[in-house]
Amino acid sequence: MDPAIEPASGRWKFWLATLLVFALIGAAIFVPILRKRMKRAAQLRQQSEEQARRELIQPVPMNPSDPRVKAKLFWLSDRDNSALAPVTVELPLSSDPVLRSKQVLDTLLAGPVDLELRTLPPDATLLAFYILPDGTAVADFSEALATSIPSGIASEQLAVESMTHTLQANVPQVKWLKILIHGQEVETLAGHVDLTGTFDVNAGTEQAPTNPSSAPVAGKTGALLLQPLTLDSSTGKLARQ
Repeated sequence: MDPAIEPASGRWKFWLATLLVFALIGAAIFVPILRKRMKRAAQLRQQSEEQARRELIQPVPMNPSDPRVKAKLFWLSDRDNSALAPVTVELPLSSDPVLRSKQVLDTLLAGPVDLELRTLPPDATLLAFYILPDGTAVADFSEALATSIPSGIASEQLAVESMTHTLQANVPQVKWLKILIHGQEVETLAGHVDLTGTFDVNAGTEQAPTNPSSAPVAGKTGALLLQPLTLDSSTGKLARQ
């Protein structure tokens, strides 16, 4: 072999090895940075999508021309966070029972001044609300109502009771409440409170509808949270005594 070729070949191998080393060092430095940037971009995209969704689902606005009413809303008691307490809030409320229900539920979702006393997740939204001819109100919430609420008998029961008590105090036309999650009937709120039926609001002694012909979702009559509840050990759900 020509002696002049061998040193050139050696230099070529040296520079190739050097380039490979620099490439590995560069990858070790820049790949984590790139991953962080991609993760951040995904988070920003998710936040943008969430913001867009929130802009599309705006709470029902208060009409200043509506008469101001001393509404009662039920949040956690500041003396006992295992119980609810009524809070009087002066609001311009519509006389239409559907709009009025949306207004008080949106206010309930917004939370009290002391956010530690809230009963519903801060990222939950009311997607739709309507009242059937028999007095059954159907409230459709975003998935955050089920996924963001602390799982447990007490927190789930207080969440539902805060809604039923608030509707009871402000919308006498609502007799029962049916809760949907993103347009679907689900078995439980977060593993305990039964959502397959209806909850008593202003029904009194009237029998809850077992399968209203006009209801969008059929289901058995579930736990009525204004009555005593017991835990079914076989299912882990709250049920009426």
